[in-house]
Amino acid sequence: MDIEEISKHFIHVYNRSRIFTKGEDVYLYDDKDSKYLDMGAGIAVSALGYSNEEYKQALKDQIDKLIHISNLYFNEPSIKAAGYITEATGLDRVFFTNSGTEAIEGAIKLARKYAYLKNKDSKGGIIAMEHSFHGRSMGALSVTGTKHYREPFEPLIGGVSFAEYNNLESVKALVTKDTCAVIMETLQGEGGIYPATEEFITGVRKLCDENDILLILDEIQCGMGRTGKMFTYQYYGIKPDILTMAKALGCGVPVGAFAAIERVAEAMCPGDHGTTYGGNPLATAAVCKVFEIYKDKDIIRHVNEVAPYLYDRLCELKEKYNTIIKDVRGKGLMLGMELSIPASHVVTEALKNNLILISAGSNIIRFVPPLIIEKEHVDAMYNILDRILY
Repeated sequence: MDIEEISKHFIHVYNRSRIFTKGEDVYLYDDKDSKYLDMGAGIAVSALGYSNEEYKQALKDQIDKLIHISNLYFNEPSIKAAGYITEATGLDRVFFTNSGTEAIEGAIKLARKYAYLKNKDSKGGIIAMEHSFHGRSMGALSVTGTKHYREPFEPLIGGVSFAEYNNLESVKALVTKDTCAVIMETLQGEGGIYPATEEFITGVRKLCDENDILLILDEIQCGMGRTGKMFTYQYYGIKPDILTMAKALGCGVPVGAFAAIERVAEAMCPGDHGTTYGGNPLATAAVCKVFEIYKDKDIIRHVNEVAPYLYDRLCELKEKYNTIIKDVRGKGLMLGMELSIPASHVVTEALKNNLILISAGSNIIRFVPPLIIEKEHVDAMYNILDRILY
């Protein structure tokens, strides 16, 4: 099939260069049956790879039972999935969405409703972070801290100000009587693969507690075991008031969620929010099976075994090509390699060599492979990058 001809039928918001037809383990196959090692996992989605039989069977079984009903009724998979999420997060109530962006939208609405109930004159001010990325819908875009994403679509929702990530004083400087929430990624993704420092995230938590401000943590990409704990905030001994998740939550089936502590969740009442497809039986059957496989296969233990090896191999490349590779950073299986050359060059050359990489910004390669990756796959990736960078 001709890519140029196919592209005529799509709104051009992606630069696509391959047609993939099937997946197996940590590999994808194109329409010419060429095999590619995938170090992007569909942008941190396909945590279980592409051929987990238990996962596929759970979806087939659910299709035979019930795919969709309205949210005017409960369904069994969503009840079970909500229980798994509250147990894993320590939060109390869950709302299922279709995507991470929708989870952010719901989190913003919940924070503003909570503030409104405290003070009907509240302006619902939100402090977000520079270089953050929370999604492309109008609300999520409003709290995304990169101007070139926002400017073509302004005016966006008001009352948003931007602090410097990992700079507690810059957050404090923006707090006013109208501030209702601070929103941030626990580990910035698109902004360059920067984890929160312990001083910063614990300081923001304390600041929020002192001012009755809600802390919203976005773990859409860094959650679900990717960094070596089920959720990255669990490294820091703190808990958010609202948490957003998606991507690996369904491992390929479109599903997201936001969860909240009880006193915050109670702010929402019937009519305040809704979704036609969110939390339907098929999507939440996927969520249930993902949690079950994580437990049965001890996925997080595996992440903690293979992630240091990936980090060390990337550091070997940095030492070997120190004029090209400036830094390697991140947590677990969410690592970034900062380059002195455009990341697009390396991504393109990698694809020619049957390696799928994705970027984060203009000069950073983002490594977010399936969580089932083995050391042999890391070595194969290393060898391809070694050829490209030489």
